[in-house]
Amino acid sequence: YGACKCNGWKSQNPPPTPPRTDQQPSTVNLLEPCRSCSHTLGDHVTHLENVSEEEMNRLLGIVLDVEYLYTCVHKEEDADTKQVYFSLFKLLRKCILQMGKPVVEAQESPPFEKPSIEQGVNNFVQYKFSHLPSKERQTIVELAKMFLNQINYWQLETPSQRRQRAPADDPAGYKVNYTRWLCYCNVPQFCDSLPRYETTQIFGRTLLGSVFTVMRKQLLEQARQEKDTLPPEKRTLILTHFPKFLSMLEEEVYSHSSPIWMISAPPVARPLYYSTSPVSVDPSSCGSVSPARKTASALEPSPGGQKRKPSEPIPHDETKKLRIVGDIPMELINEVMATITDPGSMLGPETSLLSAHSARDEAARLEERRGVIEFHVIGNSLNQKPNKRILMWLVGLQNVFSHQLPRMPKEYITRLVFDPYMITLGFSKDIKVPKAKYLGYIKDYEGATLMGCELNPSIPYTEFSVIIKKQKEIIKKLIERKQAQIRKVYPGLSCFKEGVRQIPIESIPGIRETGWKPVGKGKEQKDPDQLYSTLKTILQHVKSHQNAWPFMEPVKKTEAPGYYQVIRFPMDLKTMSERLKSRYYTTRKLFMADMQRIFTNCREYNPPESQYYKCANLLEKVFYTKIKEAGLIEK
Repeated sequence: YGACKCNGWKSQNPPPTPPRTDQQPSTVNLLEPCRSCSHTLGDHVTHLENVSEEEMNRLLGIVLDVEYLYTCVHKEEDADTKQVYFSLFKLLRKCILQMGKPVVEAQESPPFEKPSIEQGVNNFVQYKFSHLPSKERQTIVELAKMFLNQINYWQLETPSQRRQRAPADDPAGYKVNYTRWLCYCNVPQFCDSLPRYETTQIFGRTLLGSVFTVMRKQLLEQARQEKDTLPPEKRTLILTHFPKFLSMLEEEVYSHSSPIWMISAPPVARPLYYSTSPVSVDPSSCGSVSPARKTASALEPSPGGQKRKPSEPIPHDETKKLRIVGDIPMELINEVMATITDPGSMLGPETSLLSAHSARDEAARLEERRGVIEFHVIGNSLNQKPNKRILMWLVGLQNVFSHQLPRMPKEYITRLVFDPYMITLGFSKDIKVPKAKYLGYIKDYEGATLMGCELNPSIPYTEFSVIIKKQKEIIKKLIERKQAQIRKVYPGLSCFKEGVRQIPIESIPGIRETGWKPVGKGKEQKDPDQLYSTLKTILQHVKSHQNAWPFMEPVKKTEAPGYYQVIRFPMDLKTMSERLKSRYYTTRKLFMADMQRIFTNCREYNPPESQYYKCANLLEKVFYTKIKEAGLIEK
């Protein structure tokens, strides 16, 4: 593919190129005549004599990609996809002739829409699930990661297929996104010379909306078919939680007013939950809850509407000792407390009314102390004569709820506010109230989760935010002290005195502790032993996966008649192990090409609904995940 004084090929089309094989390239006689001109083959490469080895390897990589794209052009039946393949083929061929770097020509470069799919899904998690406990929220985060990973490896349907399935949709817009997806996401997966982007990072709501319905249906169908092969810990996650997650996300994807598609973070939704356990509050206890009751109340039955007393410091019982969880000594806690409360150890006096780090309810607490605002525990009562003032407050409360929940019927909110038994709010799935006490009083909606709230009577909840703020300050100071302790000074490098000219960066003591990581897309490992060790680890992980069983050994003719008439270049994990042992894989590309051949052969011979086809897809994702983790291709 070199250029010479004859300006390369005489014809418009390149000479026919045989498909890639597993064999090493044969020796080329540079004295043979060129097919396209009167020169010898040696004349075509004379201008490469002064090219560096790294540049030569880059050009050879492009040559491999050109051959592969040439094969794809001839095999592809879809006209739109074939056109993109051929355009990229010509682009890479031009880069070889001009020894340049491939740049995909487009009207605009990635990202194509903001916020991205990844940002939108993260906003969705924050918007809908930020109120959950950390363990349950982590489950949602795992579902979101799984969904984003599925999109990054999802094969988009061609524009012609989409026109047949949904003729009413915008065909031109989808074709533009499909072309961009091929150029920047799909083709670069097997053409390393092209820059590759993750689908979820460069596309946004438009592309997600065009594929979500079909993708959701296929994912759920796939989960039902593979439920028996799923590990027990993932079965509940995928079969129970994942469908609910997709249903809630679907509503936000197709909603015109969803806040998850704002550029900045959306407001956090605070769902309203109800429980039905009566609570008694002692007005003389400075806002603390009576030990006889363990649920908090926001709409407490209080005929007189007692005003809450301003919070006062609660004296500690001398018989109760502070309990420190973990191995932090009490002396250190006292020392830190003295530091964070000493004005001399801080940055100076506050210039505003409140510090930027003050508790969010501190302003309200100050206004309550000055008498600007008042806090009353109120509720309706059937046993005492209605108080006009309390009834006005209840009507005002009903208006607040109606304004914050515009889609909830006002009649329903009114009934809840004025119901003398509807008095508590809750925040946990672990409901302590016996079911017999609330059965028949609370509606259990499909898709909704009933939650309750349990309060500790020994905690002064009027000081709750102050306590949390103090805890954060203590933890921050402890972290700073811990960081100061673990800082380590490494000795200088003495190997250069012994005649060593250079060493790998990663061998410098302490370099990785600073956060340094190897950079560069698909950087080839120069050390053969290091490459061998990396590839061996990846191959062992692939072979030990539960979906690797169909590919462990060569396909037997007795089990698959006609297999070798269809598959000209077979490959299996046993053959790869033998090749690895004989040090055949001198570059990562050889290793990846053989592994990719396993999956390609399987999909070419077996129908999409077969178990072998599905195992190939799943194992392929595992393989590329491990390749990325090893740093052989960029993440």
